[in-house]
Amino acid sequence: MTPMPDTPAPQSRAIASVDDLLQARLAPPDARAGLEAVAQEFRIRLTPEMHAAIAPDTPPADPVARQFVPDARELQIRPEELHDPIGDATHSPVPGLTHRYPDRVIVHLTQTCAVYCRFCFRRETVGADGALPEAELQAALDYIAARPAIFEVILTGGDPLVLSARRLDDVMRRLCAIPHLGVVRVHSRVPVVAPERITPALIGALKRHPASHVVVHTNHAQELTGAARAALGRLVDAGIPLLSQSVLLRGVNDDADTLEALFRALIALRVKPYYLHHCDLARGTGHFRTTIAEGQAIMERLRMRLSGLALPSYVIDIPGGYGKVPIGPDYVQPETEPGAHLLRDPRGQTHRYRDPAR
Repeated sequence: MTPMPDTPAPQSRAIASVDDLLQARLAPPDARAGLEAVAQEFRIRLTPEMHAAIAPDTPPADPVARQFVPDARELQIRPEELHDPIGDATHSPVPGLTHRYPDRVIVHLTQTCAVYCRFCFRRETVGADGALPEAELQAALDYIAARPAIFEVILTGGDPLVLSARRLDDVMRRLCAIPHLGVVRVHSRVPVVAPERITPALIGALKRHPASHVVVHTNHAQELTGAARAALGRLVDAGIPLLSQSVLLRGVNDDADTLEALFRALIALRVKPYYLHHCDLARGTGHFRTTIAEGQAIMERLRMRLSGLALPSYVIDIPGGYGKVPIGPDYVQPETEPGAHLLRDPRGQTHRYRDPAR
């Protein structure tokens, strides 16, 4: 590929096409054909905030650019990769709702996102249809209301915080009317990638339910711009608990130093690192995936460096919709003697432990 000229100032509008990418000099001109082929399969969108977070003269190696700028390798579909890697459709009793675990459901409020991540496990569906139609939303709410075992609703998409404050407030008001619903969890990239959307009106909508939590998706400390940090502060100062989820991505954050910097930055911003996801088997994402052993080794190093407050759970969604399980390092080894165990400490030394006699 020919070298790219100096990177210009970030655009004031979202980058949403190959022409935009070339104009912003996020890809060289001779990459057009490959990028056009990728764009036929998977959508493109990069906010001005994330464009500004890309270090000058670094694409495609920049850790932010790698997450949002298309790559011709996305057309390399591997046999194990799936249209629906975590099985949303398998557990969808009504449109727009996923019910995988007894006590909680996911409501897909919209298929639109502020950015389109190149590794997204819902990349086959996001960007297609906009907001969940009213009839389908009401059917989802009726489903929740009819099942007292459902304690928690997770609003996702797409990204629910791309909706207007008025629309989100209406949904939250209707969820508040369901008496057995104890928690509303909102999963979003918006506070980081489009922090200007975290307005008093949007915060007011989130606060309508007394137990609203926001789980913020971010993968690299470079994403935490000044505006993003301020938006996270507005949410926390409003009394909304914040957690984070990240995806382990080759070439973005697949080393202990990078993740340590991210998790320390988050906890200093009063955001609890919650999940580190092993990258899902979405189509065209093989160049992002590490091995499980590599992820476990990274987590073992992080346990030596970070307190439990800053350390997330390393998890994988079992392909096909069988649920999420932790896959961190194993520190317990059974002994042949019943009730006896060997415990391995973070430095690799083993210690004998015995269960109480019964």
